[in-house]
Amino acid sequence: MATLEVDDVSIAFGGHTVLAGASLQAEAGQITGLIGPNGAGKTTLFNIITGLLHPSTGRIRIDGQDVTELSLHKRARSGLARTFQQLELFAMLTVRENVRVAIDIRRRWSHERGNAAALTDAILERVGLAGVADERVTSLPTGQGRLVELGRALASQPKILLLDEPASGQDDIETERFGHLLQELAADGAAVVLVEHDMALVMEVCHQVHVLDLGHMIATGPPAEVQVDPHVLDAYLGTSRTVAVP
Repeated sequence: MATLEVDDVSIAFGGHTVLAGASLQAEAGQITGLIGPNGAGKTTLFNIITGLLHPSTGRIRIDGQDVTELSLHKRARSGLARTFQQLELFAMLTVRENVRVAIDIRRRWSHERGNAAALTDAILERVGLAGVADERVTSLPTGQGRLVELGRALASQPKILLLDEPASGQDDIETERFGHLLQELAADGAAVVLVEHDMALVMEVCHQVHVLDLGHMIATGPPAEVQVDPHVLDAYLGTSRTVAVP
């Protein structure tokens, strides 16, 4: 049983179908890629998984439990966390305070005890932000801002981590380090779902890749198979030549 199961999800806005029977599974300990051209429906699928949108058809399950009708906060408490395509940070706070807020929120509903300051420091160290912990987030470049958002997501101790274009704004060195971090998080048992346009990163770190095009899931499989699938090449390049996805 997959940690996250998305089964036959559809949604339309104003008569325009955005997702049509899309299905996806994400396993604990693995990184699952979700790719596709702009407008394919990737962020919409994340919004349905997290409860920001409700599908017209289909079900969402976490560890076999149907959460389709659950609210956002109840899904979060079941182990779901995400980052956003557009940075969502507490602009008036420091890096440390952004992460600490998420830790304090979890402590309130989980009634967990322990050293919140030490946990904050451990998360900042893990995502590579210890050196800028006391900087206000508005002073950071976009690449580091995305790491703040990741650190805040990790503060909820998720079993499922949805990342929407997390490498955007990172240079090559930062992206390489980020890829290693994703592999470490998966190795620790998280089910990581990655929406990303950096195909080199996707092909390097993902165990399985799902490809959306115009709301339809047109391919699923290991990276080596997906990148030579004719349907994927048509969606990205308008051609069925056997070449790597850009």
